[in-house]
Amino acid sequence: MTLPAVEHETAAHPTHSIIWLHGLGADGHDFAPIVPELVDPAWPALRFVFPHAPVRPVTINNGMSMRAWYDITGFDLTSRQDEAGISASVAATEALIAREHERGVPSERIILAGFSQGGAIALSAGVRHAQKLAGIVALSTYLPLSATVASERHAANAATPIFWGHGTADPVVVLQRGSDSRNALQALGYTVDWHTYPMAHAVCAEEIGDLRHWLGQRLA
Repeated sequence: MTLPAVEHETAAHPTHSIIWLHGLGADGHDFAPIVPELVDPAWPALRFVFPHAPVRPVTINNGMSMRAWYDITGFDLTSRQDEAGISASVAATEALIAREHERGVPSERIILAGFSQGGAIALSAGVRHAQKLAGIVALSTYLPLSATVASERHAANAATPIFWGHGTADPVVVLQRGSDSRNALQALGYTVDWHTYPMAHAVCAEEIGDLRHWLGQRLA
């Protein structure tokens, strides 16, 4: 069963799709308002898919239930990672990609994007996906289960471009965690378009502008 999602089509009969995963405790509505400021009218017809993560207890938030792509046990983000939860969300992302195929959009016209926890899943799913994607967008995030990426990644996306935006004052996913993840990906040969912004755990107008430019190159 595919996850419920908020969808927005920029024109009839979309030829490209952007699957965008929200952060911890948010939902699919979180980034939907970004569409008008992000989209260039010259681009081909796009379908934005903003799925809702399942509701689950989150250890770091005193076991409170909220929408989360996986459980987080500690602030350092790498202690006792929730492998089962991450794998389940990667599988859910694969199902969303498969649904786009059924609607006539092939993998090479699909971009995976995500913020924070959602970005961690976009990266995890993207490098493991067995068909070439158009690109991966990683915002204020990190690469989880990095030790298994080298053995589990798929050659189909070895050259897939990655846009990475991160706040220099991010207290949630600290800049060092982001740059360590970027370095790990670059060491495996990935092309990471890295941008930092003077912000906390957020998205800013300058970042949206840079992302618009980057997406335009992927959608040309």
